[in-house]
Amino acid sequence: MRRSLIALPFLFASALVLAGCAGDDPSTPDSAETDPAAIDVCATPGGDGVAAVDVSGDFGSTPTVTFDAGLEVSTTEREVVIEGDEVEPGQLVSAAYGLYNGTTGEQIETYGWGTTDPATPFRADTELLFEGFAKTIGCLGPGSRVVGVIPGSEAFGEQGEQVGIGADDVLVFVVDVLTDNVWSTDLPEIGGSAEAPTVTLPATAPKTELEIAVLEEGDGDVVGPADSVVVNYLGTAWETGEVFDSSFDRGEPAEFQVSGVVTGFREALVGQTVGSTIVVTMPPALGYGGSEGHALQTSTLVFYIQIVDLGAA
Repeated sequence: MRRSLIALPFLFASALVLAGCAGDDPSTPDSAETDPAAIDVCATPGGDGVAAVDVSGDFGSTPTVTFDAGLEVSTTEREVVIEGDEVEPGQLVSAAYGLYNGTTGEQIETYGWGTTDPATPFRADTELLFEGFAKTIGCLGPGSRVVGVIPGSEAFGEQGEQVGIGADDVLVFVVDVLTDNVWSTDLPEIGGSAEAPTVTLPATAPKTELEIAVLEEGDGDVVGPADSVVVNYLGTAWETGEVFDSSFDRGEPAEFQVSGVVTGFREALVGQTVGSTIVVTMPPALGYGGSEGHALQTSTLVFYIQIVDLGAA
């Protein structure tokens, strides 16, 4: 299964943010950078750079993208090519994208439009994504196609060299926002009791995208990407209907770092409130698809989750 190249530097960026939140060294480089909360990811302007990028083709299919190499911008510019729905800042959406080097003209990769490449979940949050990409997709919901032209200073910087992108290279993103990840149809039936729940999946084909349903919304603290959480959960493989893991069976909730679980589980937790009960389904690529030889490598996973508390700092 092909893995999104862009996920690697995104993870690097996220890891640095998490380390910064937990670290004690006030001399950490870039500590005086703009507070991410002060960046309005929904108000990104256009400009001559993004206007020089031509995009054609149907929404939901790999577009044709043309521009002359040597693009220059000093801050991220974006142009919404196809108007779709709007979402709140930081809302989880899944998107397909094309990534191009605006300095060299090279196509770096396309991901999410193919049948074997699942759309990638993103939150337009500069604490989770590098600034330029968050400003490209900010507040854009399903049905939106957007072009972002991003200077190196708001992109990967030196981290990009690990995947062949120069620190000062301008990036061009073309993004189709495909879904808002809300699970509203073919929901599983939840039975049993709060202490011993059961999950009965519908007699339908497994979902192919990450989908989340909030069954009960709590009123506690919001779960962040750097948090530790205490949860009760029950995991089921969609294809077989078999439970493969359950904290309820062990008689006590589990505690772990949000950043330390599979992608689909992590995205289901971030932004939820303590006291909430949710159910999430994820395709193999967002579960154990990258774990060669894992018993659940090709399984679509369904987790029923009760968020009990935040863990120890």
